[in-house]
Amino acid sequence: MANLNYKHLHYFWVVAHEGSMTRAAERLGVAVQTISGQLSLLERSLGKALFVSQGRGLALSDAGRVALGFADQIFQLGEALEDAVHSSGSGNVLRLRAGISDGIPKLLAYQLLEAVLAMPEDVRLICSEGSFEPLLAELALHHIDLVLTDRPAPAGGNLKVFSTQLGDYAAGLFGSAALVERYAAGYPQSLDDAPLFLPGRQNALRGRIDRWLEGIGIRPRIVGEFQDSALLTTFGRAGLGFFPAPLVLAGQVASQLDAVPLGEMSGVSEQIYAISNDRRIRHPAIEVLCASAPQGASGQGV
Repeated sequence: MANLNYKHLHYFWVVAHEGSMTRAAERLGVAVQTISGQLSLLERSLGKALFVSQGRGLALSDAGRVALGFADQIFQLGEALEDAVHSSGSGNVLRLRAGISDGIPKLLAYQLLEAVLAMPEDVRLICSEGSFEPLLAELALHHIDLVLTDRPAPAGGNLKVFSTQLGDYAAGLFGSAALVERYAAGYPQSLDDAPLFLPGRQNALRGRIDRWLEGIGIRPRIVGEFQDSALLTTFGRAGLGFFPAPLVLAGQVASQLDAVPLGEMSGVSEQIYAISNDRRIRHPAIEVLCASAPQGASGQGV
């Protein structure tokens, strides 16, 4: 073990989380041959094969799973060291790197993260946006501390993360005042052939809305589907159709998007989860975020 090369171990760690040498090489900016050579040297030093072939990809061997568990802890400590050093030179600034799933309402993300900025410590919030799977990959590689998204992390696999439900918010349909006045009578049956903007089919909320519409036997006219919630509400703000949003945000939707609620979608809710790395000591800002969740939050290790 004294001969363990941590550069080789880092290459192994990235390949294990990416699932292939090709993706790992792209992320690290090196050739696939370099990755392959470094892994061979690591396996030789450990005396065990860390991967086995599985179809066109790679799967961890029993020894590889053991090695990954230790590698996760090693690089988590390295990340903690880096954060501590950065903080010591910048007036003890507490940094939270948050990845925001493009499918969740940005007004809701702001409302949840507001608690972090209210901490007594000097906090720097660093936010990025993306789709679910790439954000989980960034979390697994410790490039971000947290993912805010509409679903928990999938069970199984190599991910060692912790999912906490921050809220379960009743959802309604919103639109311009003129549009609401036209379709208010007889809601929700009045939605038949009404213009509607919906999240993309990858979004968890979309499935709940589709089941609700099917259950009440209504077929609206879907005029747009958007994976990006901000783009969806931009079109809704123009008065071109109704769009879904959490009813708890009615005040902000009215003031910022100039839209009012048409009505609640019974049984449909917007669920928000915080996914973080499964550590013995969690990031203090994540602890504050989860503790300040407006509804009874429940955590689950995945």
